[in-house]
Amino acid sequence: MKAFFQSDDSWTGLILRLTLGLVMFPHGAQKLLGWYGGLGFDGTMGFLTVTMNLPWLIAILVVIAEFFGSLGLLVGFLTRFSAASIGVIMLGAITLVHWPNGFFMNWFGRQPGEGYEYHLLVLGIGIVLTIVGAGRWSVDQQIAQRIAK
Repeated sequence: MKAFFQSDDSWTGLILRLTLGLVMFPHGAQKLLGWYGGLGFDGTMGFLTVTMNLPWLIAILVVIAEFFGSLGLLVGFLTRFSAASIGVIMLGAITLVHWPNGFFMNWFGRQPGEGYEYHLLVLGIGIVLTIVGAGRWSVDQQIAQRIAK
């Protein structure tokens, strides 16, 4: 249990988890709350289960991981779990949706959809956070210190 929460006092974990949390929060809020022009929970569930043919359990986990995982990253709580979960979602997005569109995002509107470059960056950040942990000023670090006593 200690290894799960263990984190050093580095700036690396802090910067990466804040970056990932800030980037993923609007995506999670779109899916759960309908903020930022999103579909909200019912619309997202319909899209993921009907249009994308994902099982309802996977669809719910995507919504939960993107919304609550991003909040967890911002405070550094369950960082490894949240980062790994978001990484798995990005791997799924790459393989199920974005791979046929190529690497680049659709900056100039010349391809049928978005490429996977954004998702690959998020996946990379998720992998690093899963390895190094939350870094300084995190709840995980405080939990690890209490477990060690």
